[in-house]
Order: sequence, then C-alpha cells, then structure tokens
Amino acid sequence: MERYFAVCAPGLETWTALELQRLGLLGQAPPDASAERGPDARSGEDASPPTAAGGVGFDGDLAALYRANLHLRTASRVLARLGMPFLARDFDELRAKAARLPWERFLSPGQPIALRVTCRKSKLYHSDAVARALASALAERLGQPSPLVKADEESEQPPQLIVVRLAEDRLTVSVDSSGTILHKRGYRLAVAKAPLRETLAAGILMASGWDQHAPLLDPFCGSGTIPIEAALMALGIPPGVGRRFAFMDWPGYDETVFREQCSVFREQGAGGRERPVILASDRDAGAIQMARQNAERAGVADQIEFSQRAVSAIEPPAGPGWVVTNPPYGERLRGGRDLRDLYARFGDVLRARCPGWQVAVLCSNAALLGQMRLELDTSLALVNGGIRVRLGRGVVRPR
Repeated sequence: MERYFAVCAPGLETWTALELQRLGLLGQAPPDASAERGPDARSGEDASPPTAAGGVGFDGDLAALYRANLHLRTASRVLARLGMPFLARDFDELRAKAARLPWERFLSPGQPIALRVTCRKSKLYHSDAVARALASALAERLGQPSPLVKADEESEQPPQLIVVRLAEDRLTVSVDSSGTILHKRGYRLAVAKAPLRETLAAGILMASGWDQHAPLLDPFCGSGTIPIEAALMALGIPPGVGRRFAFMDWPGYDETVFREQCSVFREQGAGGRERPVILASDRDAGAIQMARQNAERAGVADQIEFSQRAVSAIEPPAGPGWVVTNPPYGERLRGGRDLRDLYARFGDVLRARCPGWQVAVLCSNAALLGQMRLELDTSLALVNGGIRVRLGRGVVRPR
C-alpha cells in the first residue's frame, strides 16, 4: 500500500474526503470541519496526511491512484508520498537520507523536474539550497542529474513536479501524479468575466446538497462552469476522462490497470440515470454563447437549457429544486449600489418563483448576501481566484 494525498482548495476538504469515500479509497469521511477553517488555510501541497487543511490523505495501490485522478472533482492534484518523512538538520544528513529514497519508481535518469520547496521552523531554512541538495541526492540515486525547470501547473505538458516540505526539521517528499492541474478539464476554452474554477464549482454543488435528480438553476451562469459540472456529475462522467496524467510517464505505469479503471467506472456511470433539468441563464449574450461552446466541448450541451435573460425573468420548473450560482460581487466587476439592488431583486425573485427551493450563493460580501433577505448559513469559507468568499446556503421561504 502506498500513501497518497489529494490536494484541494482550502474549505473543500470535507467534500474531497466524501469523494474518496464514495470511490472506496477512504474508510470514513472526516467530520465537517470546513466551517471552522478560514480562507487563510494553507494549500494542501505541503500538508501532512491523513487529513489536513487543503487536502486529504489516503492509502492504496496503483489502481487507487489512477481512480483518484480520474474521478476526483474537487481535488487540484494527487500527490504520492516518496518514502516516510525523515529528520534533516544539516545538508549532509539531507543528501544522505534523500539519496536512499526510491526515486527510480517515479523518475527516469535525466528526466527534467520542477522542485517546489517550503521550509518552516527548521535549521535548514533556505528553500533554494534545500532544492539543490535534493537534486544532488536524486542524481546520486539515478546516476544522472535531472535538469531543474520552472514549475507551470497551467501548462498542457508540465515537467514532473516534486513537492517538498521541511517543517520542524522533518522532510516530506511527494511526487505529483496528476501533471496539469486537475481543474483544467479541457472543455473551458472560452471564459466570461470572473471565471470560476471547475473544482470549486463542483465543490459548491456538493456543499449545496444537490441530489443530482432535482432541477438545478444557475441564473448567473457566466461561461457555464456550474451547470456543466452539474451535468457531468449527474451523468457520472469522470472529470479525468480523455486527459493525460503525470503518472503515465512513471517507469512503473501500468496501462492495463489504468484502462481497467476507465472501463469499470464507465460501466457504472450514466447508464440508467435519471437526467435532471439543468437551467443556465445570464443577461450577457456573449456569456451564453461561451457557455454553450464549453458545454459542447464537455459533451453535455444537450443536458443543459441555456437562455439569455435577466434574473428577474427566470422561469424555474415546477417542484422544488436547487439554485446554485456565483453572481457578481464587486471584486472584479464594478457595481456598488447597483449590486445591492441586484441582490435585493434576486432575493425577491427567489421568494416569488422558487419557494421551498434550496439556494447556494457564492459571494465575498456579507452585506450583499444580506440584501437577499434570506436565512443563509455563511459558515463555509472558500477562496475564489485569491478572493476570500463565503457560500451562503439555505431554503427559500415564500413571501
């Protein structure tokens, strides 16, 4: 059994754990601590398993690693731990112990790598010096130096990333198995203003409690990320299908096992599922055009009803459902008083046309959410594009 760590944005740990549990990779999901973690939580790329702010640890074989990369919707990457953490109080000790790590399982001699090093509360505090010592140890183990290149997580073909954390003199080394960051599904080539990452869209859908059967409405759909992620979830389409992963270049990559993981979950996917009504609208015609194009690339265009309309003109279907949306909140878009009016009108429209519906609204401004005059739980703190946001969740009460 190997040790892995699924990295996610701060605040999404509970839902990443739930995904791992549903995939059979985690015995029991941890309690919901996301409400107690603020948006200042550190990224899980340097956190410690089994569960920490910014990620969730799990154990498994190669099949488990492949399955996690294929199916996790809220994770940004999956790290494989390289050996156990060890003490490193000077550079000689670091090089000697790092040279004993099984680098050959993940790297070929001379393969370019990117090193991401963080040092905290340790005698060795210079990250560049630690990186050079690790590169020297790696060359000693593989018999050939590996060129150090700059990490680029947005690249279509990034170099092999090695994530290193030195905290209180203990060194943890991890190898990225994902390659291109997992939020890049491949369908979103066109984006509207203030785009929402796919992983965050999936996370707020899960946090909203949407059951994947009831109608779903996004009246501020922008480039369509929330409705597209909802359609992929409802149809059981794995977000990693058709993409390339870093583990495919590892010496121990087993294509047969990977194909088995793909085929098994395709058989358990969309077959026989009831397809929910998913409505997506926006007052911007250009945004709707981009959203349709993105949905076509994702293969779910026929699952979503797109329309250009103002929020006051929405026409929800009969019966209770969910409103999950990311309206403008003034961080990237100008508005001021107009935005307060927009949120007040949005609340009025929900009370008039969506009584009994569940609602989840992503916003950075508590005052704007207050304009909706709905009882909303805003305890879930998240980060959207570097901006601290809250997800307001509740039930629409009629007038």
